[in-house]
Amino acid sequence: MQCPFCGANDTKVVDSRLVAEGQQVRRRRECVSCNERFTTFESAELLMPRVIKADGTREPFDEDKLRAGIHRALEKRPVSIEELEASISRIKHRLRATGERELPSRELGEAVMAELRRLDEVAYVRFASVYRSFQDINEFKEEIDRLSAGHNSNNGN
Repeated sequence: MQCPFCGANDTKVVDSRLVAEGQQVRRRRECVSCNERFTTFESAELLMPRVIKADGTREPFDEDKLRAGIHRALEKRPVSIEELEASISRIKHRLRATGERELPSRELGEAVMAELRRLDEVAYVRFASVYRSFQDINEFKEEIDRLSAGHNSNNGN
């Protein structure tokens, strides 16, 4: 690692620690030439698959767009930022775990819906209404009936 102070190429690691719930390594380094210390952070570079839109166009996965969509569905709902971030992490993990370089946007949408269903049913129905382009009140009712049926079958076990 090159020293940011003098530009020398020879630095040594003085201390290493796991941070960000084990997702990063924080390293304290010291330059062998000028003895200045600095900190670096190391994390695995995991590539997200590209998203194939319904019209066939391809675009890079956009975490900010994902976060905005989920946040919009969760607006004024009792869900913490920590729960939101954990859901985003699970969605990203699910997409990476496919091992595919490209995924249909439908798979991303279904992953979001699964997480919203776990987090908050109102947010789930909000998102579903946009994602599935509900045309009338009956489509809302049908989705709510499916949610209710899911609760009843889960309570019976």
